Amino acid sequence: MEGAIVAIVVIVIVIVVIAIIAGLLFGGLRSSIMFTVHTQENVIVERFGKFARVARPGLNMKVPFIDNTTRPISLRIQQLEVNIESKTKDNVFVTVPVAVQYVIKEEQVVDAYYRLSNPEAQIRSYVFDTVRSALSGLNLDQAFESKDDIARNVEDTLSARMQEFGFNIVNTLVTDISPDSRVRDSMNSINAAQRDRVAAQSLAEADKIKRVTQAEAEAESKRLQGEGVAAQRKAIAMGIAEQYEMLKKVGIENSAEQLLLMTQYFDTMQDIARNGRSNVLYLPSNPGTVGAMGDEIRNAILQGQAAHDAEKIGDATERAEADRRRREDAQRRQAADRARAESAAREAERRAQQDQQGQGQAPPWARPGYSPEG
Repeated sequence: MEGAIVAIVVIVIVIVVIAIIAGLLFGGLRSSIMFTVHTQENVIVERFGKFARVARPGLNMKVPFIDNTTRPISLRIQQLEVNIESKTKDNVFVTVPVAVQYVIKEEQVVDAYYRLSNPEAQIRSYVFDTVRSALSGLNLDQAFESKDDIARNVEDTLSARMQEFGFNIVNTLVTDISPDSRVRDSMNSINAAQRDRVAAQSLAEADKIKRVTQAEAEAESKRLQGEGVAAQRKAIAMGIAEQYEMLKKVGIENSAEQLLLMTQYFDTMQDIARNGRSNVLYLPSNPGTVGAMGDEIRNAILQGQAAHDAEKIGDATERAEADRRRREDAQRRQAADRARAESAAREAERRAQQDQQGQGQAPPWARPGYSPEG
């Protein structure tokens, strides 16, 4: 009987021990004894509020009710965004977004956790101080040009200050410098005006080059045209000289000038005939012929005026008088034509006698003073 009682007690004890172990492993006591730490994280274990050790990634254990763990401390590279509003040297307010990338190394986890109460706020303070100090000595245009210099200054300042607290600055980026919208519009207007001025200068330079090229081409064309005219006249002169030698052989020596004038005259008439749209009016060079043409024009005007008067008045006497005036004008014109014809005949006979006396039997077109009209 006693053996059975002992066996029952042992069984009860074993069951209690197994229950306690199961409760420790799978119940609420498990979390107070064992905990896990993820990769790229560390956890600080404190005993009665005092630093005890750093728990590395994996399964870790602690004493229940005695040891406490802190929040996980990340060992990855983290980024802090800071937007800073400051004023430049020329009193322009700008917004400068700065991105600070930092990391905590394993050997500096304790310093990073205990030495700074609010690391991000303190990093922001250093960034604000550095950026505002840099912008206060730069104009707006210089600030845009010195963006990389500002980023380096922030990085150097933070690296020197934060490394002793366990934070290592990997990189600092000034992503933009954004002035007020009205300032941006003014800057765009200035840039547009400058580009318009450059474009106008380029167009003027291109037009200058075009005009110079055209002038050079025209000058070259004039030069070649002059050479062509000179060569033409030289050829004409040589041809006339050859003709003059031939005429000299047959006894005609004083007609070279007349031959040149006649050649140029016929060349001019040929050019005029070739240009059908010419508005040039040629008049005879003989004064008597010009006078006769003027008389005819005057008579035609008088006749037209007389006819108009006769039609306007409509009187038979007026028409008879107009007819009489026309007949008288016609008679006077015929008498004038006969007088001019007789004068021209006498002049021609006189010239013919002079030519026969002075030049022998030379043809009329080769004589000095010869013209087609007379």
